[in-house]
Amino acid sequence: MKTLLALVFATWTGLALAQAPAAELPEPGAKDLCPVCGMLVSKYPNWVATIVYEDGHAHFFDGAKDMFKFWHDPAKYATGHSRDQIERVSVTEYYGLQAIDARRAWYVIGSDVLGPMGHEFVPLATEEDAADFLKEHAGARVLRFDEVGAELPAMLDAARFE
Repeated sequence: MKTLLALVFATWTGLALAQAPAAELPEPGAKDLCPVCGMLVSKYPNWVATIVYEDGHAHFFDGAKDMFKFWHDPAKYATGHSRDQIERVSVTEYYGLQAIDARRAWYVIGSDVLGPMGHEFVPLATEEDAADFLKEHAGARVLRFDEVGAELPAMLDAARFE
């Protein structure tokens, strides 16, 4: 009986740990503005992207597109901040509406789903979700984080996807 209880406890605690977030992610306050476009981020909770620095400071964005603009040139938008100081980057996953690691996400561009600033990088948690979303929403292509070059966010602003 002790062995069975120990096994149940180990399984339960292991599952609880696997589901727990590694660290709490800050949420945008009512007055937090996107450093790229100046929009109130909290008005668009389904699109929030967040960059957290090693010192705990966070920047919030109204979508992955502005987060990528910032990522490629942080000094332009936040004096004194650089990419090597960044600890975490997260985006809100489209289907689950949960914050996920932006570097592990799959992004669909050119779809019929628009974000607060128009055409957007739609973040998805899995390759399968991205493939389904691409088909269901007439997307142009799927990208990974490292495939998003500095020029691509501006191309999305101009409704160009290739």
